[in-house]
Amino acid sequence: MAVTLHDVAALAGVSIKTVSNVINDYPHIRPATRVKVEQAISELGYTPNLTARSLRSGRSGAIALAVPDLGLAYFAELAASVIAAAEASGLVVLVEQTGADPERERELLRSPRLKMTDGLLFSPLGLGQEDIGVLEVGYPLVLLGERMFDGPVDHVTMQNVAAARAATEHLIASGRRRIAVIGVHEGEVIGSAGLRLRGYREALDAHGIAFDDSLVGPSMAWHRESGARSMRELLARGAEFDAVFAMNDTLALGAMRVLLEAGRRVPDDVAVIGFDNIDEAQYTVPSLSTIDPGREWIAQAAVATLAQRIERGDEAGEPRTLLADFEVVVRESAPA
Repeated sequence: MAVTLHDVAALAGVSIKTVSNVINDYPHIRPATRVKVEQAISELGYTPNLTARSLRSGRSGAIALAVPDLGLAYFAELAASVIAAAEASGLVVLVEQTGADPERERELLRSPRLKMTDGLLFSPLGLGQEDIGVLEVGYPLVLLGERMFDGPVDHVTMQNVAAARAATEHLIASGRRRIAVIGVHEGEVIGSAGLRLRGYREALDAHGIAFDDSLVGPSMAWHRESGARSMRELLARGAEFDAVFAMNDTLALGAMRVLLEAGRRVPDDVAVIGFDNIDEAQYTVPSLSTIDPGREWIAQAAVATLAQRIERGDEAGEPRTLLADFEVVVRESAPA
C-alpha cells in the first residue's frame, strides 16, 4: 500500500493539514514541528502525489527547455546550467531537441505536451525574425538565442557583436593582421553567425584592416568536422593568414586539428580564438582562447525570469531583454 498523508500525520502526531503545509514549504511552521514531519516522511518513504498537487495548485512544478542540438557542447552545457538553476528554484526541467527545424520549432510552441509544464525556455535556430508572431502563446515563455528580437516575450541573450569584436581585437592586439573567420552563414544578418561576423568586421574597420573575402570560411553547421572542413578549404585555396576567429569553440577545435596536420603551429604560426568557453576548451593542447558569453548567468536569469512570469503572470510587467556580460578568456592558442 502507498504511504499517505494520513500515515505521515499519524506517525508525526500532527494534523494532515500540518503535513501538507510542511511539504509545500509553508513558512509559518514551528521548527520542531517541521523536523517531526520531515523525520516521519523519511522514515515512511513518503512521496508526494505530484499529479494531485498539480490539480490543486494549477501548476506542475516543471518547465520545458527547447534547444536546437544537444550534440553541440554549448547547448548541452546550457541545458545542464538551466537544470541546476531550476533545481535551486524547486523546478524540474523537461528538455526538447528541435534539430533547428523551423516546422518542429513551430510544432513545439503549440504542442499539447507543454500542458504538462508551467512555462517554456525556447532557443530557436530554424525560425527567424519573420516568424516573430509565433511567440504569441498563451503560457509563460522566455526566449533564448539570437534568431528573434523585439518579440512579445522576455528575451535573455548574449552580446554577440561586442563579444566577437572583442575576440578579433584581442588577435589584433597581439600583432595579427591576416585574420580568417570560420563559421560564416552567407547572407545572414540576424542570428549568431551574422552578428558575430558584424563584430569581426567592426574590429577590422576600427583598426584600418581591410575585409578580405578570401579569409572567410563559410559553414552552416558548427561542429568539429565543419571547422576542419573550413580550415582545409582555406589552406587549399592558398589563403594567407596568421590568426583565426572561429564562431564557436567546436569549429575552433576542428580547425586546430587541421592546422596541426598541415604543420602550422598554434599559436606561433596561427593564433586561434573561439567563442562559447565550453568546458573542453581549457583541456585542449594548446588550450583554447575563447569568449565566455555568460552562459551560467543566462541560465540563471532565464529560469528566474520564467519563474517570475509563472508566479505573477501579467503583473510581472512588460517583456524585457536581458543581456549577459562576456569575457575574453586568454589561453595558449591566442596569448596576449
